[in-house]
Amino acid sequence: MKRKFMALALAAAMTVSMTSAVFAADEIKSADDLEGKKIGVQLGTTGDADATEVKDATVERYNKGNDAVMALKQGKIDCVVIDSEPAKKFVEKNDDLEIVEDIFDKEEYAICLSKDNADLTKEFNEALKELKDDGTLDSIRDNYIGDDVGKTPYETPKDADHSKGTLTMATNATFQPYEYYDGDKIVGIDVDIAQAVCDKLGYELKVEDMEFDAIVNSVKSGKADFGAAGMTVTEDRKKSVDFTDPYTTAEQVVIVKK
Repeated sequence: MKRKFMALALAAAMTVSMTSAVFAADEIKSADDLEGKKIGVQLGTTGDADATEVKDATVERYNKGNDAVMALKQGKIDCVVIDSEPAKKFVEKNDDLEIVEDIFDKEEYAICLSKDNADLTKEFNEALKELKDDGTLDSIRDNYIGDDVGKTPYETPKDADHSKGTLTMATNATFQPYEYYDGDKIVGIDVDIAQAVCDKLGYELKVEDMEFDAIVNSVKSGKADFGAAGMTVTEDRKKSVDFTDPYTTAEQVVIVKK
């Protein structure tokens, strides 16, 4: 009799737990619905900042977006707040997840550089404008996002001069399609844009992978020449580094279990 009671109690507890998880996912349709939830984020990202401002929310921080997604699948958190394009990649690979959009405001991505290197920032802006005007930026983006994925890969011009030396780019290669590993090589939208800028300015490009929240300090301290990692321009970051003109817009979305 005691065993039967315990079994019934366990079954009831499992049912309540499963129902709660489904209800929590189903009710997240607006920013207000995030109140009181357990939210997973990648440490130091805009998603981290946005989730921190949610009333009564518990924010669980992970070094990688994928770790947050795995925690969601395991039922350890209610949702994940992350940039829209990486979110799409995660959902493509996990058919038990879905995206809730239109909760957060639009934001702008840009390249960050040291405040002590205003001349290089100016050169980057000039190169980015040329790449935008001649369609290169659109072509790079289309090669990773949309209907023409893989059809318009960026290639360094054969006559490119890299005699000025090497520029080191700090990034976090867990952010597909902006930067991620293809085998042992880091590829993605930001990497191609950085290469195109370096080709314009006469530099070799070196890419260094690190934790996202280390990028700004790496640029600020001079360990890297610039940072590009789907980085949102924020007032807080502008206290430490300068930013180029934005090269694309994005938004934070919420990933939930179906």
